[in-house]
Amino acid sequence: MSGREGSGGFRKRKHDNFPHNQRREGRDVNSSSPVMLAFKSFQQELDARHDKYERLVKLSRDITVESKRAIFLLHRITSAPDMEEILNESEIKLDGVRQKILQVAQEPSGEDMHQFHRAITTGLQEYVEAVSFQYFIKTRSLISMDEINKQLIFTTEDNGKENKIPSSDAQDKQFGTWSLKITPVDYLLGVADLTGELMRMCINSVGNGDIDTPFEVSQFLRQVYDGFSFIGNTGPYEVSKKLYTLKQSLAKVENACYALKVRGSEIPKHMLADVFSVKTEMIDQEEGIS
Repeated sequence: MSGREGSGGFRKRKHDNFPHNQRREGRDVNSSSPVMLAFKSFQQELDARHDKYERLVKLSRDITVESKRAIFLLHRITSAPDMEEILNESEIKLDGVRQKILQVAQEPSGEDMHQFHRAITTGLQEYVEAVSFQYFIKTRSLISMDEINKQLIFTTEDNGKENKIPSSDAQDKQFGTWSLKITPVDYLLGVADLTGELMRMCINSVGNGDIDTPFEVSQFLRQVYDGFSFIGNTGPYEVSKKLYTLKQSLAKVENACYALKVRGSEIPKHMLADVFSVKTEMIDQEEGIS
C-alpha cells in the first residue's frame, strides 16, 4: 500500500514542477517560427509524394486489368478462324495500356522513378507478360527487354492526345519526350508469368486438335527454364519463387507432348484434351502429396 502511495506521490511531485499556467502557455506555438515553417514544408512534400504514390498505384491497377484483357483476347487465337484479326485487336488494347504507362512516366516530373517503383511493378510485370505473349504468338520467340523499352518511348504528340492539354501549355511541352524503362527484375517476373499462359495455350491447342503447338511451346519453355536455372538462387527472391511455378508449367506441357507422341495416333483428336486434363490432375495430386 505504501508503495502505491509512494509512486503516486512521485507523480504528483513531478507534475508540480510544471504549473498549469506554464503548460498552457507552452501550447501556444508561433506558427511563423522557422521550425514550424520547415515542418510545414516537410508536411506538404510528404503529402504530395503520398498522393503521387496513390495515383501510380491506381494507374498500375488499370495497367494490370487492361493487360489481362489483352491476354484473355490472345487466348482466343487457338479457336478463332482469323488470327490476324485477333492480333490487331490485341495491339489496340496494348496501345491503350501504353497510354496508361505514358501517364506513369509523366508523374515523377524530375524525381527518381525508382522510389515509386513498388507502386507500379505489378502493372509493368503484367504488361511484359501480355507483350511477350503476343510476340510469341507472332514469332514463336521471346521478346527482348530492349524491344519492350523501345515501345515505351513517347513523343509530345502522344502526350497531347492523352492529356488534352491547352495550346499554351502544349507549346511549353512541345519538345519533351517521356520514357519508362522496364527493370530487369520486372522483365524476368513477366517472362516467368508468361510460361503459365503458354501452358494454357497448349491445353487449348490440344483441345482444338492442334498437335504442332504443344511441341513448339515445350521446346520454348525448356529454353526459358534453362535460362532461369542459370540464375538460380543468386537472383532476386521473387525470381527464385517463380522458378517452381515455371517447372510445373513445363512438366504439364511435356506431359501433353508425351501423350501426343505415344498415344496420339490411337486417340481421336477431339478426345486428346480429355486425356491431357486427366494426366494434369494426376500431376497436381502428386505434387500436392509431395
